[in-house]
Amino acid sequence: MTCSSRLATIATALLFTLCPMTPMTNPALADTLAPTATAAANPLLPEWTGPYGGIPPFDRLHPEHLQPALEAGMALELLEMQAIADNPAPPTFDNTIAAMERSGRLLERAGTVFGIYTGTLSDDAVQTVETAMAPALAAHGDRITQNSALFARIEVVYNTRITRGLTPEQQRLTWLTYTNFVRAGARLDATKKTRLAAINQQLATLYTHFSQHLLADEGRVTWLTSPADLAGLSPSLVAAMAAAAQEHGQPDQWAVVNTRSSVEPFLEASTRRDLRERVWREFIDRGDHADANDNNALITEILSLRFERAQLLGYASHAHWRLENAMAKTPERAMALMEAVWKPAVARVHEEVRDMQAIADAETAGGAAHFSIAPWDYRYYAEKVRAERYAYDANAVKPYLQLERLREGMFWVAGQLFGLQFRAVPPGSVPVYHPDVRVWEVLGADGQQVGLWYFDPYARPGKRSGAWMNAYRHQSRFDGAVTTIVSNNANFVKGVAGEPILVSWDDAKTLFHEFGHALHGLNSNVSYPSVSGTAVARDFVEFPSQLLEHWVSTPEVLNVYARHVQTGEPMPAAMVAKILRAETFNEGFRTVEYLSSALIDMKLHLAGGQKIDPDRFERETLTALGMPTEIVMRHRTPQFGHVFSGNSYSAGYYSYLWSDTLTADAFEAFTEGSGPYDQAVAKRLKETVFSVGNTVDPAAAYQAFRGRDPGIQALMRKRGFPVP
Repeated sequence: MTCSSRLATIATALLFTLCPMTPMTNPALADTLAPTATAAANPLLPEWTGPYGGIPPFDRLHPEHLQPALEAGMALELLEMQAIADNPAPPTFDNTIAAMERSGRLLERAGTVFGIYTGTLSDDAVQTVETAMAPALAAHGDRITQNSALFARIEVVYNTRITRGLTPEQQRLTWLTYTNFVRAGARLDATKKTRLAAINQQLATLYTHFSQHLLADEGRVTWLTSPADLAGLSPSLVAAMAAAAQEHGQPDQWAVVNTRSSVEPFLEASTRRDLRERVWREFIDRGDHADANDNNALITEILSLRFERAQLLGYASHAHWRLENAMAKTPERAMALMEAVWKPAVARVHEEVRDMQAIADAETAGGAAHFSIAPWDYRYYAEKVRAERYAYDANAVKPYLQLERLREGMFWVAGQLFGLQFRAVPPGSVPVYHPDVRVWEVLGADGQQVGLWYFDPYARPGKRSGAWMNAYRHQSRFDGAVTTIVSNNANFVKGVAGEPILVSWDDAKTLFHEFGHALHGLNSNVSYPSVSGTAVARDFVEFPSQLLEHWVSTPEVLNVYARHVQTGEPMPAAMVAKILRAETFNEGFRTVEYLSSALIDMKLHLAGGQKIDPDRFERETLTALGMPTEIVMRHRTPQFGHVFSGNSYSAGYYSYLWSDTLTADAFEAFTEGSGPYDQAVAKRLKETVFSVGNTVDPAAAYQAFRGRDPGIQALMRKRGFPVP
């Protein structure tokens, strides 16, 4: 998940990643601020110092520093913004838009660390801060966007941006600033502004509660208590579950932690159908246990407030508001794409289920009780079909997929495509927020520093599930060169100390996916931080990340970096061939699992002002869509953190499919050339997409890369569906 706009709602606690702001050196303003803690007492207050252009002082930070720093940052930014608004000089780009770019540095630092703590170190102390600060941060954002004098200056620059000789990037930044203010209610009357601010504060609180409830349910564990419970599991998975149990204080048991990276390998391998069902139900019922952590009532209120806000702002629905500045532009266009893919994907699922049912029936022919394929059976029997059809055994592939070697493979791909070099930072020379975190310096082809890459790969209590990318600092150069700092985060089960971590094929693709986001940030080469790196439209930001997934299966990566954990031998050519032949296998499941979530997201936000019962809406909508009963949504509504932990992907989960339409077409540009490492295509990709951030319209950026707009045909070919 990534940050899309500096003026986006900053109260999203779980997904909190403040967007780029560069330093404002204004002693007069700084001296008027009486912070709640001195710089010596609170390491978040001073600018970051040290090597690499300054680094977060994680070794000196504690949860008690968060709230005072956030409060001081908000106070200082309000002073900075008011100084811009009160400037007696006529509004210009430099004294208004660029001045805003120089503001808020303290709040950015505090917000960055706040996001790290809420996402990866969320204990009771952090959650207390989160609960207090989420509405305060929402109110702070509204104070800025509702500052009439400030908006008046922005509007003058906006209306004259073409005639003032601004660069294209400056024109784009002015347009974005003006548009984001308008979309945030800058033109509303006083009464509506007051109500809008109240809604935003309420939503910020609800998002915080939702994410905290979800985190609590992801802390639940399914315990396996006897060796018989381990039937079918690989030794590496058993060792990982034993290590997880040890961490939870139960050394004589095995723990299936309630996160995707732990649950899915179990569902693929366990021969115990009863335990598969138990683990599956625990996972899919997160946020839906009718207890203190139940999220259904929160969702109802969130949807109601979002609709009211959209109406206040003059939009038909929250979906129409969210998509206005996206590539899709309207919910109708997003729905048209999803519906075009939905029917062939469902048809493929029915074929997949028939194949799995045949194997299950053969197994029960000897007298065992017959059963129909259920959701907790799908992954298990899909692996059996894969083995039968392609002689492909996931358990045989996994020993070749070591986390650390795949990381090395990612670095190699980044070098081949973009000329980037990764140099490990000696342990202890850069402070980290947890011992699991490691740091690399990133250099360009010319040997100059590009930035830092932090890697936090393991699950732990207090860390939200899933995988994501964060930017700690965004690249810019309008007031001197500022290098970026990015991070990738995952939730692999750590396993036995000193033993290599083995991952699934899907996990390997997820690694490359999130690294694609990091490369998007690391390749940024723009002037202004608000349009830097991944600060692009939501349905474009997934394009670079999904594109990078294609390089996992290239022979150059597999032959060198997929080596057997025990023998060190490279993955056999025959196994590579099987993987490539099976690339579209189970695509019905993958597409329907994802797309059902995207459709529910959009339909929830197009439902108008009706009071939504989330469980009922989900059930009835899926039935109307013809959802196969053998599959559940990838993210059921009560656990849909993308959508209900903040605005981030709300009415925007379709973005992955929209971006994959670009991805499939873009990769064909490589295959039409000399292959995945075609240097001319890679150079064009960097220059037109990875380096330009949001300095150009995303549709224009894609056209500059491909020479035309994308169609749906490449997407359908990639997924193995009939091409229209």
